[in-house]
Amino acid sequence: MIGKQGRVTGKIGPGLVGEVMVPVRGGVEAFYAHPSVPDEEFPVGSMVVIVEYSPPRTVYVARAFV
Repeated sequence: MIGKQGRVTGKIGPGLVGEVMVPVRGGVEAFYAHPSVPDEEFPVGSMVVIVEYSPPRTVYVARAFV
């Protein structure tokens, strides 16, 4: 999971549990998402990269440079 990119489908920010869609196992799955830097925000549609994974469905993300 670490290093995979995904698209934000639910705003991610301080005090919010966002959502990100990540391509895995030949499909795309939703994961609960938190910012890796506490004060960062990611609006819907942003591309992010997973920097930490907490099974089964939680990820911590940073801005992806595409």
